[in-house]
Amino acid sequence: MSPASASRTGSTPEGKKLVIVESPAKSKSIAKYLNAVGSGWVVDSSVGHIRDLPKPSDLPADMKKGPYGKFAVDTDHGFTPYYVVHPDKKKKVTELKRELKDADALYLATDADREGEAIAWHLLDTLKPKVPVYRMTFGEITKEGVRRGLENIRELDTHLVDAQETRRILDRLFGYELSPVLWRKVSRGLSAGRVQSVATRLVVERERERMAFVAAQYWGVEGTFTVGPDAKADGAAGSSFTARLSTVDGSRVATGRDFTDAGALKDSAAGKVTHLDEAAASSLAAGLAGRDFTVDAVEDKPYTRRPAAPFTTSTLQQEASRKLRMSSRVSMQVAQRLYENGYITYMRTDSVNLSQEAIGAARTQATELYGAASVPDKPRVYAKRSENAQEAHEAIRPAGDAFRTPAQVKAELRPDEFRLYELIWKRTVASQMADAKGYTATLRFSATAEDGRTAQFAASGTVITFKGFLDAYEEGRDVEKEDAEDKDSVGRRLPQVGEGETLTGAPIEPTGHETSPPARYTEASIVAELERREIGRPSTYAPTISTIMDRGYVTKRGNALVPSWTAFAVIGLLEDHFATYVDYDFTARMEDDLDRIAAGELAREAWLQTFYFGAPAEQTQRGVEGLKHVVENLGEIDARAVNSLPVTDEITLRVGQYGPYLERRLPEGAPEGTTPDRANVPEDLAPDELTPAKAEELLAASGGTGERELGTDPETGRVVVAKDGRYGPYVTEVIPEMTEEQLQAWLDAQPTEYYKNGRPKPKKKPAKEKPRTGSLFKSMSLDTVTLEQALQLMSLPRIVGADAEGEVITAQNGRFGPYLKKGTDSRSLESEDQIFTITQEQALEIYAQPKQRGRGAAKPPLAEFGEDPVSGKKVTVKEGRFGPYVTDGQTNITVPRGKDPEQLTAEEAYQLLADKRAKGPATKKAPARKPAAKRPAAKKAPATKPAPRKKG
Repeated sequence: MSPASASRTGSTPEGKKLVIVESPAKSKSIAKYLNAVGSGWVVDSSVGHIRDLPKPSDLPADMKKGPYGKFAVDTDHGFTPYYVVHPDKKKKVTELKRELKDADALYLATDADREGEAIAWHLLDTLKPKVPVYRMTFGEITKEGVRRGLENIRELDTHLVDAQETRRILDRLFGYELSPVLWRKVSRGLSAGRVQSVATRLVVERERERMAFVAAQYWGVEGTFTVGPDAKADGAAGSSFTARLSTVDGSRVATGRDFTDAGALKDSAAGKVTHLDEAAASSLAAGLAGRDFTVDAVEDKPYTRRPAAPFTTSTLQQEASRKLRMSSRVSMQVAQRLYENGYITYMRTDSVNLSQEAIGAARTQATELYGAASVPDKPRVYAKRSENAQEAHEAIRPAGDAFRTPAQVKAELRPDEFRLYELIWKRTVASQMADAKGYTATLRFSATAEDGRTAQFAASGTVITFKGFLDAYEEGRDVEKEDAEDKDSVGRRLPQVGEGETLTGAPIEPTGHETSPPARYTEASIVAELERREIGRPSTYAPTISTIMDRGYVTKRGNALVPSWTAFAVIGLLEDHFATYVDYDFTARMEDDLDRIAAGELAREAWLQTFYFGAPAEQTQRGVEGLKHVVENLGEIDARAVNSLPVTDEITLRVGQYGPYLERRLPEGAPEGTTPDRANVPEDLAPDELTPAKAEELLAASGGTGERELGTDPETGRVVVAKDGRYGPYVTEVIPEMTEEQLQAWLDAQPTEYYKNGRPKPKKKPAKEKPRTGSLFKSMSLDTVTLEQALQLMSLPRIVGADAEGEVITAQNGRFGPYLKKGTDSRSLESEDQIFTITQEQALEIYAQPKQRGRGAAKPPLAEFGEDPVSGKKVTVKEGRFGPYVTDGQTNITVPRGKDPEQLTAEEAYQLLADKRAKGPATKKAPARKPAAKRPAAKKAPATKPAPRKKG
């Protein structure tokens, strides 16, 4: 498996040298720099991974029943994986083999991380080169980076390959064992994942905290205070500032941080703070009116703030989310382009180190731009955040031994690339700048109220006297809980007063406050939380967040991550039956073990053996119950219980096939066959908003059955009902189930069919008849819709007539409003009422007009938002030829199918545009080549079964 040994001196063999990288964009840049230092270099790309584990259903027929049949991994013989080349990569592999035929050396130059090492191994194992093979990596795609790569040629690191293969096999075992349980007990199409399930659990647990949260009321007193005429400092007299009540009779006044999420005072605060109610605060404020306040203390403390470390993958994603409103996925896509085109160093790293060249470049640039005083005497060195930081990489920084300023690269970059580059540049330069310095002043002053209570107020202000790194950059932060009293005081100046001087207060007013529930996670804060718990690695955060959103476990409301009720059901099942595998510490320990495999300290096969089959206590410090044993001994899982979440003692939320709904428990003694009260839960209702009162409101609005009976269709005799469905209100007919007698009569009436051998085929039950349905018009409501209106809605589409050629014209109601349809030609109608009133003549008149396209009469936008954070242009949603689309005048993106354009939020619109930009411009297909002249068919060699991966 190991490639030929390579020299570390940077000498390269003569002749053709084939270099394989991952990205076509990167190959062009590297080729330019390599050919500048010598001849014979040919650079090609693998375009990412060339092979992977297939789905078991895609295995060769003779392997499906063998040891590879369940996972495409032989768990009984060393956990040997069976890899296949991706169908869309077979052509690329053929091209690489062709290039390799006349090459004198092969350089595997994939990314310098575990995944890149594994890609290099897959290339080596697939291409089977007969020439010397070398491993080369590039920390940055610049002339200096390529030169350093040539100077540090090495062999393939088999330990890194083992670690990545272990991760891939581990994820296959985890997903393929647990996901089927979710399919059977919750819903098809769901998945469990080693990191994604833990990330989903974090979001669900935070929502549970919000659901259990009880707000606490507390009061304070605020006032505006003016310095009296006895002030000794020049100009201080008459100055005003605001302050809050700090203590009453020496006891600190309770603030939001003194209360638990249950709405009670914390044990640490009980008996030590004064909890003011409205009456106490109001009487105190009134008692202080007109009183003179005496300054008790003036405190000045030095203030120092240090710059943040250079970016890691995690901190870059967090800041891009906070400051640029980029999702983790988009920020990594943009960073990938910046790296491949030589603007930044490698973007998957958890190291905060900078090379000596980078430190020198940052200090030089800070000196040039902000002055010599802005740079400390000694370079700053940052410590790694965790023991497992991958120190082989640098932190993310601008590429090169001399940085280019944002102004120098602006014309070369797209708007989103420029903004991310600017963020990285600022953070890197600031990391080598001096501390910000200043002082914090605190004033304390008091007065005695009419009722004898002594009230002391406090005010603080921080004054920056030397900005230091703040000239270049200031780190953002996530606010978990916002208390009214936690306002930023930086930059606030207080008047210069001394002890014993007098202040007057007016107005002095009571202020009411209420504690806030724990803030939901954002993409930035959940990445920070995963990193804090050491769950996952830099390359996993973006795909993890994308996966839990794609699976429907989590949606975004603004920037906040909101779990779905399906996520509650899934996490509840995993916590009850697979608690170990969604345990935060257990998941973090798995990452530690993968690091040990990467370092050669732990054997891949032995670790997988313990994880899957388990190990007794005498083999490990603690006995390990393997995943296989856990899954095989689950016992009975009550699917109904898994999908049921209590709202009150009487009302339960159930996660159904067509969405969540409420169900009220039947009273004792209810007649058999009684249907419980039910109501659908709106999609846009967050779990913490489903209070008992809201549940009662929804049940009442649905009539307790989730539907309202409108009457009987006189033609069919079927009951017609109005319902509030997952996608809005609608009407439908109720088709009664066949009785046993009716079913048997129907089966008896069917002709008997026979198999080829003459045996009679069993008669199948009739397919269920699909009921007629119709969505309510916008002008209708569930409470007032009539039977007549319902029958009209269910009769759609309505045949209006036909044109001269006999082609039928129908009137319909669609996703984007009422319209006429004739063949494939659709025309919009002005109102829903026209569906039932438009005549054939009027329809023909509409079709006689030219279809409005392109330069036709412009329609007003469906929705309007603010300025896009990337382009700065106004964002709107418009109706287009192929449906509604979001645009900022430069970039267009179709509104996803099933998403109501009128319900689209500004954040969703900005994200759609950002995703479209990240994909880059669409490329036209090259014209098809003419087929070559046919050659006589060569005899086909007998098919050989691909060999499973073997350790070498």
